[in-house]
Amino acid sequence: MDQAKIFELTNRVRQVQGQQLNEAMTKNSLVMPFIQALGYDVFDPNEVVAEFTADVGTKKGEKVDFAIMRDGLPAIMIECKPMGMPLDGGKCNQLHRYFPTHTTTRIGILTDGVTYLFFSDLEQQNIMDSRPFMKVDFGNFNDRLLPEIQKLSKDMWDLEAALSSASSLKYVSEAKKLFAQESASPSEDFVKYFASRIYDGHVTAKVREQFSSIVKRAIQEHINDLINSRLESAKVDDIPKKDDATEQQIDSDGTGIETTDDEAVAFLIIKTILRQAISPSRIFIRDAKSYCAIVLDDNNRKTICRLYFNGKKKSVGIFDAAKKEERVAIENEDDLFACGDKLLAALQTFLTGEQG
Repeated sequence: MDQAKIFELTNRVRQVQGQQLNEAMTKNSLVMPFIQALGYDVFDPNEVVAEFTADVGTKKGEKVDFAIMRDGLPAIMIECKPMGMPLDGGKCNQLHRYFPTHTTTRIGILTDGVTYLFFSDLEQQNIMDSRPFMKVDFGNFNDRLLPEIQKLSKDMWDLEAALSSASSLKYVSEAKKLFAQESASPSEDFVKYFASRIYDGHVTAKVREQFSSIVKRAIQEHINDLINSRLESAKVDDIPKKDDATEQQIDSDGTGIETTDDEAVAFLIIKTILRQAISPSRIFIRDAKSYCAIVLDDNNRKTICRLYFNGKKKSVGIFDAAKKEERVAIENEDDLFACGDKLLAALQTFLTGEQG
């Protein structure tokens, strides 16, 4: 699988979101590149069949948009919808019908080119499950899913491993949804469970009502504590030490250059933005006297941007393909999120060079 093409697809999705793409345009500009990223040749009918005939019983002429072939038989079927169309259960009817008649097909994908819902037959063999085991959103890509996607690629095809992890992926996803619901609006049973564990008296209706807000607040504060703990840990692990010559630079007078808290927070935000396209471990900070540089692979020749935080007003300098620096004024570190597309474009100039 070509991971670079996967990340290219995330950039393409960002570029076309907001446009109106019909089904044909969605297939050509988004879905076919995804299939190619998996390593399959979309122009070789031995690997990918467009408009695959999937007759069901007496109903003839049924077609699925794409079938990915393995050993001459359909292994993955993909049903496409126009970009932006809600991918609810009703849109899966065709895939549901195809599964029983094509026993070699164990993976069904429903997509609008941005979101991909992966289905299998985990609950009953040859009957497609009503709920997906995995959701991949290229508008907000989670690179932790790369190993799961890779199992379905041409070169690293491992259906058994994919199905083995599919079960846990599916139920973890459902558990996360349930937890999110309970966090936002705790159910009576959920509140009663906590109240019975920490309240000494009888859990009456009045007590349950009181504990509803208590439980909700406790969950929110616990999540905030976890986030703050991770941020503090990241500051310790990621920010250069003053005595580290490779990370912390010294000016001509021999004065140590101190990375400020604002620069440290900005560095973490930029790493969060750039992780959509690359591993955060490749992003480094290099502080200097007049600016703080964010670079790729700890290489000054691969400067993505510079933070100008030492004056009264803050700005970030972002470099384009011609190495021209554009200064963008910001009020605070959160404004860096609005520069996300420009930062990703600056990073892409170096990634494109690697691919070449």
